[in-house]
Amino acid sequence: MKQNGKRVLMAGILLIAAFIVWTALLYIVDVRPVGQNGTNVGFATLNSWFHKLTGVHMTIYTITDWMGLVPVFVCMAFGMVGLVQLIQRRSILQVDRDLIFLGMYYLVVIFGYLIFEMIPINYRPILIAGRREVSYPSSTTLLVLSVMPTLIEQSSRRLNRTQAKKLVAVLGICFTAFMVIGRLFSGVHWLTDIVGGVLLSAGLFCIYRAVVLLCCKEKN
Repeated sequence: MKQNGKRVLMAGILLIAAFIVWTALLYIVDVRPVGQNGTNVGFATLNSWFHKLTGVHMTIYTITDWMGLVPVFVCMAFGMVGLVQLIQRRSILQVDRDLIFLGMYYLVVIFGYLIFEMIPINYRPILIAGRREVSYPSSTTLLVLSVMPTLIEQSSRRLNRTQAKKLVAVLGICFTAFMVIGRLFSGVHWLTDIVGGVLLSAGLFCIYRAVVLLCCKEKN
């Protein structure tokens, strides 16, 4: 298991490195003022082409926006599990270690989101409610791809019934695919925003998963 953990950790580091390189390229490659109010956008030709290809679908945007609450509820549910353990066991050191790592991981995801809210890389290709909003990386993509895999991972560790584990995995994968594809084709993000969200969330999750593999025993 520790050998697997090291491989997953290396994958996570490589994905984070790829995200950093990808972000840097947005400042260098084909940067032109094709955004709202003449804002510069990297990979302008690719982004403009894909945006024209998909068009704008506000219904899909609204659906995926509201369904973005699902991973928030997942975070809250695991927070409640940790809180119950803390109350029952009366020491944070007695809370399951993987839950502590999970809470730290969620904080890192939130911190990453806040950083890019303060340091705008791209703005959305359209105005939302008449306002210009930060678009990189796609926050919904980041949230969904960071949180839903933890639901599958934690269910695999904590549920005893194989059928229940499979059901959670299938539902989690379908929900994640719908959200990412929906966000991609809603037209409210540039293509590069989605790619950035995928790279960052995948890298962060791999690092979290590696820490759990290296430091925690399997439940089942």
